[in-house]
Amino acid sequence: TSLQQKREFLAIGLCSVNRKHEPYLIDTLRSIFEQSSSTELQQMVVVVHLCDFDMAWCEMTARLITKMFPSHMLAKRLLLIHAPEEIYPSLEGLKANYNDPPDRVRFRSKQNLDYSFLIGFCANLADYYIMLEDDLKCANNFLTTIQKAIASRKNKNWVTLEFSKLGYIGKLYHGNDLPTLAQFLFLFYQEMPCDWLLTHFRVILTQNNPINFKPALFQHMGLYSSFRGNRNELKDGDFQESTANVADNPAATFHTSIKVFEDYRPEKAYSTESGYFWGKTPVAGDYFMLKFVEPQNIDVIEVLTSSFERKNDGLKAGLLQVGTNVDKQSCLSFITLGHFVHGEYRERNISTIVPFKIGCIRINVTMTQTEWIIIRSISIWVA
Repeated sequence: TSLQQKREFLAIGLCSVNRKHEPYLIDTLRSIFEQSSSTELQQMVVVVHLCDFDMAWCEMTARLITKMFPSHMLAKRLLLIHAPEEIYPSLEGLKANYNDPPDRVRFRSKQNLDYSFLIGFCANLADYYIMLEDDLKCANNFLTTIQKAIASRKNKNWVTLEFSKLGYIGKLYHGNDLPTLAQFLFLFYQEMPCDWLLTHFRVILTQNNPINFKPALFQHMGLYSSFRGNRNELKDGDFQESTANVADNPAATFHTSIKVFEDYRPEKAYSTESGYFWGKTPVAGDYFMLKFVEPQNIDVIEVLTSSFERKNDGLKAGLLQVGTNVDKQSCLSFITLGHFVHGEYRERNISTIVPFKIGCIRINVTMTQTEWIIIRSISIWVA
């Protein structure tokens, strides 16, 4: 069979070794495929690096996967690889950084190399690559949610988008960065754990802060680590299996006349990204505006202010307005859609009310308040 592979939207990479306790790999692969629509399946390739040095286990596992997922194997949607032990650098006499015991140092150093070989193999397979583990479950339609997240950051530079808070699970990279990332992990394999190296890689490529998306799309389901079979019950509290209500949030820029507190920037209110906007004492006439990169037909707008910890920091009185962007620089012809009630605004079927594509959305403060203002989420669903 030809190994020629068409370039997909997303490569999904995971490493797997022989575990002392229950194996999770088959359940993980089943979750990836079953939580994806037929359209999504046609846009992905899953690469499993069977990276145990026990060849009998690798061959047995390969036969089992082929038996369980024959259609995905035939469609070249599921690829199995193995890097032979001879191409690994020495795993003896490694640096004892962080006072880790020798077996721990060997485990994490080999893990870095396992991912280095996997990432190098995936370099030309897809436009984007996401890191997974072999013991997790996926949210429904996770690929479509990733596409929405990428679209919401159109025209913005990023190195890593994160769809889970757990270690290196759910870290998304540009396909073009994979050769560099593979070399980076290979060069520094014995220095520190993989998730720490990935943080350094992000910062070196000048993305100083993580970009975390909610809800998390991947949840750890294993109870035992592949290291010594130790118990590991890490869970991501932001995981949400259904993504049906995840907003589209088209790419936009933000402007406000409200004084921003510290690093609580306006764009943090856009709902899928972690965090919120926090501004100092708004006065009547202040505004908060988002301008779409491309005008949109919008179905639903939802804006939520205040937070669980700071219930008083909501918008006391305000209007929500939409406008067209006539000259691409500014928005004109604003019309008022409605008032905020108890610091919240929701409207559906907007495309049947508004006779134009919406270029921007503006929140107008209509009453001076002594409390600060938190806008915790702005969610937009397109028609």
